[in-house]
Amino acid sequence: MKPKDKERLINLIVEIVVIACSFLIIIPLLVMIFGSFKTSAEALKFNALPPTTWEFANYSFVIVTGKILLSMMNSIIVTLGVLIACVGSAALGGFILARVESKWSRFLQSFFLAGMVAPLQIITTFAMLKMLNLIGTHFAVIMVMAAVQLPWAIFMFINFIKGIPRELDEAAFIDGASTLRLFVSVILPTLKPIFATTTVMTAMFAWNEFMIPIYFFNNSKNWTMPLTVYNFFGQYFSNWNYVFADLVLTALPITILYLFSQKFIVAGLTAGSVKG
Repeated sequence: MKPKDKERLINLIVEIVVIACSFLIIIPLLVMIFGSFKTSAEALKFNALPPTTWEFANYSFVIVTGKILLSMMNSIIVTLGVLIACVGSAALGGFILARVESKWSRFLQSFFLAGMVAPLQIITTFAMLKMLNLIGTHFAVIMVMAAVQLPWAIFMFINFIKGIPRELDEAAFIDGASTLRLFVSVILPTLKPIFATTTVMTAMFAWNEFMIPIYFFNNSKNWTMPLTVYNFFGQYFSNWNYVFADLVLTALPITILYLFSQKFIVAGLTAGSVKG
């Protein structure tokens, strides 16, 4: 067999394997989407076939009964809060840690590295928030989520900023710029790719997070979208058409964000790995 023919055969095999693997994602996705438009009896069959009759009323039932609009507003508040607290802090912290060469800088990098692998301590965190009278508030959930995501975001910014030439800093200082002015006017405009990446990934984490809200929200009025799925499944576990509709409504906003921002995520990750 010629080398070119062998290469084509390998590529063909790889394509077949990738297509086969894609069905592991596509089929359950179709089961969920089509199931959300089926009757209860049809949805229980768990097949990927289109419904015989399209039950659009499933979505109106879920929106009204499941109080989706309230949960969506809670998810938006939490997600925006986590983005502001996490991405903003990561950009500033990553800039300082990437530019300052000292033992304290190396210690803090090791400290944040430990934060990436250390699990969240629910009991001690709950006790601290209870002592501060913050249990059940959006602020508590936002701060805990931001703290969990912050170590990863900081390392993304550190790796990216290390690839920016230090000559830009020196030129800015010669012109009389302060450290803050250097960051805002010189460094910040170059961070668009990594800003996009960390923003989308952090938003996906905050929107989809289940454990932190269920532990630290003591009132169902503050529940986010993933918790409505948990609540809805408990009430309507035999009505999978409603559960599927709730799943679609929960996943739809963040899925749209990811699809529109996918190229920025890839660009940011690639640029960060090359520059770092």
